[in-house]
Amino acid sequence: MATKVYIVYYSMYGHVEKLAEEIRKGAASVEGVEAKLWQVPETLPEEALLKMSAPPKSGSPIITPNDLTEADGFVLGFPTRFGMMAAQFKAFLDATGGLWRTQALAGKPAGIFYSTGSQGGGQETTALTAITQLVHHGMIFVPIGYTFGAGMFEMEKVKGGSPYGAGTFAGDGSRQPTQLELEQAFHQGKYIATITKKLKVSTA
Repeated sequence: MATKVYIVYYSMYGHVEKLAEEIRKGAASVEGVEAKLWQVPETLPEEALLKMSAPPKSGSPIITPNDLTEADGFVLGFPTRFGMMAAQFKAFLDATGGLWRTQALAGKPAGIFYSTGSQGGGQETTALTAITQLVHHGMIFVPIGYTFGAGMFEMEKVKGGSPYGAGTFAGDGSRQPTQLELEQAFHQGKYIATITKKLKVSTA
């Protein structure tokens, strides 16, 4: 039976979505792994999104809390709002109380990725504050550490991400994820999928 890895994300302007797509590719590159993209429900009205110049949503299916139980592992992605995950993703997690009561997600591995507007915009605080959500569900946080190798030590180019997970800088919205940031995202997907597969086999 295939190992299922769900990449669950919220993206307003497309930066997190681009990372999510690379993470899916990385996870799918592991033999025996099925990787699927999901987006969380939008909480803002269409009128507000239009005023914010947000582009249309992608074709990724909208996830429900119960869908999470079908996966063996997760990679969760969101933009930063004042150093924490965006409210849309928090609202989705707030709706998982039923899964918490039954501990349906306990023991499942999960990683985190993110986007911020600037280098001091919360690349690590966003990950740190998001970990609390995993802890209360009894999930296993899987950071990438320094497994990305030389790319983690890049000093000549601006690069998002950290040992906590892949990341990008959106700037004023015009900056798109760089090749190095996308490579780190691919690595994260492959890394977490490999660990998820090992955990599933060991507990089978």
